[in-house]
Amino acid sequence: MSRLRLLQLLMGISVLYLLFMTFEIPVILKPGFGLVSPEEGYAVSLLPQPIKADKEEEDDDDVGFSRRRTRDVDDKLSGLVFDDVAFDGIKNDEFLELHKVARYAFVLGKKVWEEIVGNSSIETELITTTTTRSELKNESCPNSVAVSGEEFREMGSMVEIPCGLTLGSHITVIGKLRWGHSEKDPKIRLVKEGDGSVMISEFKIDLQGLKAVDGEEPPRILHFNPRLKGDWSGRPVIEQNTCYRMQWGSALRCEGWRSRADEDTVDGQVKCEKWIRDDDNRSEESKAFWWLNRLIGRSKKVTVDWPFPFVEDKLFVLTLNAGLEGYHVNVDGRHITSFPYRTGFTLEDATGLSVKGDVDVHSIVAASLPASNPNFAPVGHLEMSTRWRAPRLLHKPVCLFIGILSAGNHFVERMAARKSWMQHRLIQSSTVVARFFVALHGRKEVNLQLMKEAEFFGDIVIVPYMDAYDLVVLKTVAICEYGISTVAARYIMKGDDDTFVRVDSVLKEVKEVEDFGSVYIGNMNYYHKPLRMGKWAVTYKEWPEEQYPAYANGPGYVVSSNIAQYVVSKFEKHKLRLFKMEDVSMGMWVEQFNKSSSVGVKYVHSFKFCQFGCVEDYVTAHYQSPRQMICLWNKLQQTGKPQCCDMR
Repeated sequence: MSRLRLLQLLMGISVLYLLFMTFEIPVILKPGFGLVSPEEGYAVSLLPQPIKADKEEEDDDDVGFSRRRTRDVDDKLSGLVFDDVAFDGIKNDEFLELHKVARYAFVLGKKVWEEIVGNSSIETELITTTTTRSELKNESCPNSVAVSGEEFREMGSMVEIPCGLTLGSHITVIGKLRWGHSEKDPKIRLVKEGDGSVMISEFKIDLQGLKAVDGEEPPRILHFNPRLKGDWSGRPVIEQNTCYRMQWGSALRCEGWRSRADEDTVDGQVKCEKWIRDDDNRSEESKAFWWLNRLIGRSKKVTVDWPFPFVEDKLFVLTLNAGLEGYHVNVDGRHITSFPYRTGFTLEDATGLSVKGDVDVHSIVAASLPASNPNFAPVGHLEMSTRWRAPRLLHKPVCLFIGILSAGNHFVERMAARKSWMQHRLIQSSTVVARFFVALHGRKEVNLQLMKEAEFFGDIVIVPYMDAYDLVVLKTVAICEYGISTVAARYIMKGDDDTFVRVDSVLKEVKEVEDFGSVYIGNMNYYHKPLRMGKWAVTYKEWPEEQYPAYANGPGYVVSSNIAQYVVSKFEKHKLRLFKMEDVSMGMWVEQFNKSSSVGVKYVHSFKFCQFGCVEDYVTAHYQSPRQMICLWNKLQQTGKPQCCDMR
């Protein structure tokens, strides 16, 4: 009898499953279908979510989350645009690779999400993760690290510095320079004559931070690049720089002349030592006199004496010291360069060291290292004060919604935005609403911290796919959906978590064109062509056209709600064409909307939506570090004027 009942039960489940699978499962970003707390500020958008959860599943638990379970459905959950459809004449298989990546990211993200929300001990984990992670790192952070050349190569030419650096830390690299080689495709110096090649001899030592998402290069806190041969100057030089969010700062070049006497020093050390001498053996004035002699026709041969610290096929011992004001580089016991710390980077950010180029590393030793790194306890960066919480929604349409792309471990960046431009009176009064859009991280502890942060501050929308650099376009779709469905905004703005926004100036830009039914505002690019070679190459399968549609740079742009509605509608129908560059994607969607709409789109171009940093009278400023965000806000409060903060 019991077997018969079991068989009947299994048959009933099978019938229900088949009935369930016969219905079309809409693939749509709906925060209302996701997890929303009673505060209405914390939302997790389950993308995609098939049907609205039953009321009994929506009860809030003690942690403040709404525990709606994702349902066991087939791969249609991750369908997106994987149906056999065409996008305005473009065959589906031309974009299949990106779709495969997205599909895999959603499948993996769904598993990770279910593991997190299905864990009965999540409350305990959320409370204890901060201290546990910190304690674990404290136990695993040695005072020194030493690796041999063979070990270094096995590590991929990158050694981890477990807890970063601190004042007094030093790293010693022992290596040997290889002989220069002929290069037909030089990255440093253009080939001008001869057989189409140039001799190259150079190497790079990078102090690196942790990368944010897959596909994004880690920040370079210090890029030390000696060039023996191949520099455009034709002479040996040493170039130093930083790179934040894949954007290089201004380089400090040491070309053999000692820094000027009136130039700022670093802990009392000059930025560049001298290794060039002229025939007259002059001192500081030699550079000026040498150029003067060249100008009036006198022949003065400039020679490179031993002082250039690196020689081909010879061993060197390089020591990098962390001082009070900057990094100091000594080679074979002699001071060579000093590089002042730049805004946005701290010593504890330097969690890795890489050495690449024409060099064979014999050994690396890092010593006087800190026992712990505050960045490994990210909630420590979060000032758990109600002052920084997002204000409640007013249950009425808003004028502007600002969606901010962020990564799971960008705790510091989000905190800087909360303490700066998100304190604007228009946001605090809920006239303008701002939310961060974050995908899942590969590390469980980061996701747990993210949920704790989201619960407390009420300003994060979690899109449950595994974060990847090529999939940020999915967050843009989520921003459009949230802007029209949750807050019913007239205008939707997209920004990055390193973009400082002058909220009142954005509204001013909007009001100047509000008579037009459809608007697209930002720093526009017209007639841009895809790069077909190099690191940022776009294949013809990814983008078959010879140029991109007009598009606004991604760090800050605004679209009217009808454009956002069009994007979401196409996404619902599985007919939204996706591209790995989200700003180009939006330009493509606006172009398609413009063709299908009876009322044309008003394109508004403004350099004040700054793409490369900060300009005078900016509307948005990009590539702003957390410290710069606070600096920009303080200047606005103190002077009432939009003044930039120096990158250095």
